[in-house]
Amino acid sequence: MRKAGALVTAAVATWLTLGLALSAQAQAPLRIGASLSQIGTYAPLALNQLRGYQLCVKHVNERGGVLGRRVELVVEDDQSEPALAARIYQKLIGQDKVDAILGPYSSPLTEAVADLAEKHRMAMVAPGAAATSIFRKGRKFIFMVFTPGEVYLEGLVEMAARRGLRTVALLHDESIVMKAIAQGAADLARKRGLQVVLLEGYAKGTADFTAVLGKVASANPDVLAAATYFDDAVGIGRRMRELKVNPKMFGLTAGADLPRFYEMLGRDAEFVYGATQWTPELVTLVRGGQLIPVGRRYPGAREFVEAYRKEFPGADLSYHSACGYSGCQVLVEAIRQAGSLDGERLRAAILKMDTNTVHGAFKVDGDGLQVGHRMLVFQWQDGKKAIVWPDELAPGQPRFPTPPWSQR
Repeated sequence: MRKAGALVTAAVATWLTLGLALSAQAQAPLRIGASLSQIGTYAPLALNQLRGYQLCVKHVNERGGVLGRRVELVVEDDQSEPALAARIYQKLIGQDKVDAILGPYSSPLTEAVADLAEKHRMAMVAPGAAATSIFRKGRKFIFMVFTPGEVYLEGLVEMAARRGLRTVALLHDESIVMKAIAQGAADLARKRGLQVVLLEGYAKGTADFTAVLGKVASANPDVLAAATYFDDAVGIGRRMRELKVNPKMFGLTAGADLPRFYEMLGRDAEFVYGATQWTPELVTLVRGGQLIPVGRRYPGAREFVEAYRKEFPGADLSYHSACGYSGCQVLVEAIRQAGSLDGERLRAAILKMDTNTVHGAFKVDGDGLQVGHRMLVFQWQDGKKAIVWPDELAPGQPRFPTPPWSQR
């Protein structure tokens, strides 16, 4: 009888376990909402961020989901318009009743939706925003993944100062983050003893850079850096050859890291420096015939690159992709640690994090401002991106100075 009773007890336990597992599988999916630009100015980079989100969600579900629930990504197209992005997040939160949210791409769109996260006390990891001002307004529920804009060009400035260059010109799109990048670079340059001979903005959507590059030519700087998105990065690069603008160093921000930048400019992209949050070339860095180990700083990066290329064959793979994946990683890990979707608990979990992701270090201060992550600088060399800063990750040296157009 005891044996029979033990069998019954074991059977009941088995059915209870199975029932709990089935119950977990039967729960409604945990829905994460976001808007990502699929047309307009931000689309090329926003689509990369979206792919990062999608791949992260796929991997989370392959590992059993979170809180016993599968994850579902709910995404709408904000068309690169801040007002539309705000309406989408209001709908996602108020009407669609999503369980959690992730940020859109770009600082202007993130600024447009940040107060909605505050109003509804929903923790929003924002992988597409680099403007410090967004995180210095007393908001409690928004968290930065990017390195702040003010230090985007730190590496380029440091390299220029090391080589004894004296003057720098800075251009920028008039959006809040690009202004912050340019002003931050100006401050860094002055601290390193460089003279800022031009700090000039241009309107969003500018296609003809003749006038602004004419000012650069008149200033004749040793270094030219431009805080750009993809279209203006290409536009400035093309026009420089036509106007024979030829600084000793020329650097760009967003857009210059995409393979299409080189495809569109061809050899004119040679010698161009790019400031980047991350690059897939990290996983193939070789020095002295040996791979440079990056696993501690960028855990899972190699697997991420392989999975992304398999999942999205032929698609751009940029730091926006890795940052989207990383932002999703941070949110999901916060949900796991909190054991809840409560905004206050998620906020507390994120504020305690000091970790490394596929994208690199993640740690925020009390305002949600990123304080852990560091930029990289690459240079286009023979059609490939070669990391040239920081030194510990640089397999080789930059090609310096940039030769005259007639000698390229």
